[in-house]
Amino acid sequence: MHRSASPSIPHPAARPAVRAARVLALLLLLAACSGVGAGATPVVGLPCEDCEVPLIGLPAAPAATVRLAPADEPGQPLRLHGRVTDLQGRPRQGVVVYAHQTNQQGIYPGEKTDDAPGIGQHGRLRAWAATDADGRYAFLTVRPGSYPGTRMPQHIHLYVIERGCALYYIDDVLFRDDPHLTAAVARKAAQGRGGPGIVAPTRAADGWEATRDIVLGRNIPGYPGCAP
Repeated sequence: MHRSASPSIPHPAARPAVRAARVLALLLLLAACSGVGAGATPVVGLPCEDCEVPLIGLPAAPAATVRLAPADEPGQPLRLHGRVTDLQGRPRQGVVVYAHQTNQQGIYPGEKTDDAPGIGQHGRLRAWAATDADGRYAFLTVRPGSYPGTRMPQHIHLYVIERGCALYYIDDVLFRDDPHLTAAVARKAAQGRGGPGIVAPTRAADGWEATRDIVLGRNIPGYPGCAP
């Protein structure tokens, strides 16, 4: 379940009737949701078919470093981190970065089967980080897998929530060392939303590390220029 009609990493579209029912259910969930920012942050950078999902379960005060995957999740450990700045290069504190991804088998665990709001749409591997005073955030996770039976590159979906101002998806995190990330796929995927999404993972003592810096509003249609 993924975010736009023409995303960098496509996903099979739901049948119209199923999609309509899902949208209706999502709207009802959002109306009932009491989390901070729910229903009060407009979606920009359209089209985006599921940009409301990051608001479901949004914590009031996310930490700057959070677990996207549990510590016992099978796979190669990955620390994905970065710095969030505005278009003038100034760090921004308190911006929420939302991520969701597949497990190492390329499955979104719980997607379409879990009744919990948000998990049924994006799977169990989902989390929010809020930038610190230097604009930094980090997710502790595992490297995702390609969709089963495909040559889809490994990827992590990212969204930005500037509370009360704008919610939008940015370029997926893609891994330069992924054999499925051919030059042609990379050119198609690199829309520059929020800055470059292709990262160069490096070996760390306990697995991998990768940096995905984010520029707020970059190449996001209709971005209103949110103030700090």
